[in-house]
Amino acid sequence: MYSVCVRDHFMIAHSFTGETFGPAQRLHGATYVVDAELRRAVLDADSVVVDIGRLSEVLRSVLNEMNYHNLDQMLEFGGRNTTTEFLAKVIFDRLAARIHNGALGGSAANGVSSMRITLHESHVAWAAYEAELNTAS
Repeated sequence: MYSVCVRDHFMIAHSFTGETFGPAQRLHGATYVVDAELRRAVLDADSVVVDIGRLSEVLRSVLNEMNYHNLDQMLEFGGRNTTTEFLAKVIFDRLAARIHNGALGGSAANGVSSMRITLHESHVAWAAYEAELNTAS
């Protein structure tokens, strides 16, 4: 299995509800480092998984939707604890939709079988979401 991974970051503010979160129930900030890894069994005609530059641009467009925002004030997250695990799935879903809609180029994503999104909260803690992709036309 081949893979390619790009990295970016975004900054947010948010708070959590529930005793589980202790002091994180108060408004606080986070800077997440995000890894987006795509996999395929066979390289495409250009001998790549996908174009790294395009993947970087598409990931940036996804992250820009949340960058420098207070997630508590975003309607789409109303009533949700925007934990690292939760945000990994949000980013996965948004990136997968863009891939499916051709953001990586015409047939560039055909053959991509799976994706893993990893959010690093710090150098010692991270969470991820991984699943199969159905990108074949």
